[in-house]
Order: sequence, then C-alpha cells, then structure tokens
Amino acid sequence: QVHLVESGGVSVQTGGSLRLSCAAQGDLSSRYCISWFRQALGKEREWVASIDRDGQRPYYRHSVKGRFTIARDNGKNAVDLQMDSLKPEDSAVYYCAADPSGSGVVCSESERWYEYWGQGTQVTVSS
Repeated sequence: QVHLVESGGVSVQTGGSLRLSCAAQGDLSSRYCISWFRQALGKEREWVASIDRDGQRPYYRHSVKGRFTIARDNGKNAVDLQMDSLKPEDSAVYYCAADPSGSGVVCSESERWYEYWGQGTQVTVSS
C-alpha cells in the first residue's frame, strides 16, 4: 500500500515557476511508474508527465515539454515536478499517481493503470 501526498501548489503569475512535490508514505517501490496528472475546472483529468522506476526516462505531454521537469528520488520516496514559464492554461489541480501494474520501465499515460493517487494540490496561474 502506498499513500501519496502532494504539496507546493500556490497562485503565481504568468511566466512564474513552481515546484510540486509528491511524497510517498510507505514504500515507493522502485518498480512503479509515477505520473503527474491535472484537472482543470470543468475539464477531464489529463496526463502531464511520467517518470520510470529508475528516474532515467521522463515523459511529457506536448504542451508542457521544455517547461516542466519531472524528477524522482527513490531514496527519499519522492517525485517532484518543476514547472517553469507557467501559463494560465496550466491552472488545475495536480495529482501524483503510482502505477504498480507494469515493469516500471515504460509508463502509461492512461489513468486506468494508476492504483494509488494523492489528494491533489491546486495550481493557479494568473495573467
């Protein structure tokens, strides 16, 4: 069992930066893919970024590539999402999630595979 807790969500202005953290209470198994998803008000939840079990293979949705960086520290049971050059369309509740179903090498963008979820942290980007 893994319990995930996100933190770091605040309100910033366009062009600003934020670092979101996802802390695992319990063993953040090194074989899990970890992903960040987000859900804007009135929209469906969407995948943002993933990191493989070793922290060597990051994956990003097109709209955040080059602006967001996902990083993982298995020793600290933590996964961070550094967000730079923020835009108003990045405003959403951000969730981290863990996928225990695969090998942890190739990460899925589909939330159906993610069994463990945090409660979410709100990011608001004002223009």
